[in-house]
Amino acid sequence: MDRPPLTQRLAYRLAQGTLRTLTPVLALGSSKFARTLDGRRSAHRELAGWGRKQRDSARPLAWFHAPSVGEGLQARSVLEALRDRVGDDLQSVYTHFSPSAEGLAGSMPTDMAAYLPWDTPGPVRRTLDGVSPDVVAFTKTEVWPTLVAEADRRGIPVALVAATVPPGAGRLKPGARRFLGPTWSRLSLAAAIAEEDAARLRELGVPEEAVVVTGDPGIDSAARRARAADPAEPWLAPFHADPRPTLVAGSTWPADEAVLLPALSRVREEVEDLRLVVAPHEPTHEAVEALLDELRDRGWRSEVLGAVEDSGAGGIDAIVVDRVGVLAHLYTVGMVAYVGGGFGEDGLHSVLEPAAAGLPVVFGPRHANARAAGELAESGGGAAVEDVAGLARRLQEWVVEGEARDYAAHRALDYIHRHLGASSRTALLLEELIRRRRAARGS
Repeated sequence: MDRPPLTQRLAYRLAQGTLRTLTPVLALGSSKFARTLDGRRSAHRELAGWGRKQRDSARPLAWFHAPSVGEGLQARSVLEALRDRVGDDLQSVYTHFSPSAEGLAGSMPTDMAAYLPWDTPGPVRRTLDGVSPDVVAFTKTEVWPTLVAEADRRGIPVALVAATVPPGAGRLKPGARRFLGPTWSRLSLAAAIAEEDAARLRELGVPEEAVVVTGDPGIDSAARRARAADPAEPWLAPFHADPRPTLVAGSTWPADEAVLLPALSRVREEVEDLRLVVAPHEPTHEAVEALLDELRDRGWRSEVLGAVEDSGAGGIDAIVVDRVGVLAHLYTVGMVAYVGGGFGEDGLHSVLEPAAAGLPVVFGPRHANARAAGELAESGGGAAVEDVAGLARRLQEWVVEGEARDYAAHRALDYIHRHLGASSRTALLLEELIRRRRAARGS
């Protein structure tokens, strides 16, 4: 099998090794970067230790890796479907890369959860020896060269689930393709979200027979979370007790709020009792306080979600969500949704949760990274806007005109229903990889 150019391999190992060596210094502080380094520092020991004590070699084991929360929810949906197929006999491990996934890791239905170990031979070998997985499943985009190579050397199948390669992705550039080519070629399965992703995966070097279009497990995950919303939960009950026209804005950044808040001022001229629920993508104390101040300056009676839980939503026009983990449920109390990221540099966040809650979804112009957003807009269940005026017009249409809103809401929910089932299709393929691996180990 071809190998990446020597200079690229040496540079990659040097970068990983240097970061690992400098971790005791770089991991000081509370930044996301520092927390990532600190989490990875001992991850291989934690995973290997769990393997020595609790790995039951008579049972199959699936190792899922998802870098952050969005990918983690996709992985969780596939894992749950796999458990439905294999049964409670299945053991599982979940690893992540971002500190934002720490909360999700604690709730994952797995036997062990930890940060991803350093992608250097020593930590990877110790982890694989201890965990002894029957399949390693990466999620969406990430594949780590050393982990893939060491798994392949042991005959462990490696999969990429919810696989997507957006147009213009860095992986398609010549340098990245030369370096990652051998990694892509070692995949036993690439469960692509759509035909366009499948074509790009083949272009990257994934074997033809390994590429299968299964759809997006994130849609199954979003639908499940919408169904699980309980109106009696403390973060939902105040809104049901005080029903008002409500817009839920999720995963917003300052660039979004700079467009959203002026647009809402125009909408409020026509809908005086409009209520806003806004969830910053990173609800730090500083971000929440800054948003509260901005809203109050614009004439909104504003509070954080925690205060509304304690005292009710009566008399409050704008609620700032001061935590993570409840946004999917909060969409169920809205009539229209705004999803953030489309006015920033990093791209749009997921539109699936509000669509699964039956809300028409509006977002900014930079959504090329989010196929579902484009498809939702084409179906009539969503809309992209360019500026304050465009956002105000769209929100006025959907908030004021019930027929237009109901049509868009129906199209959004129909989009979700038409795309369900990816998790089960992916789980079926993973189960086959596990079966083959177990048979090979038995022989």
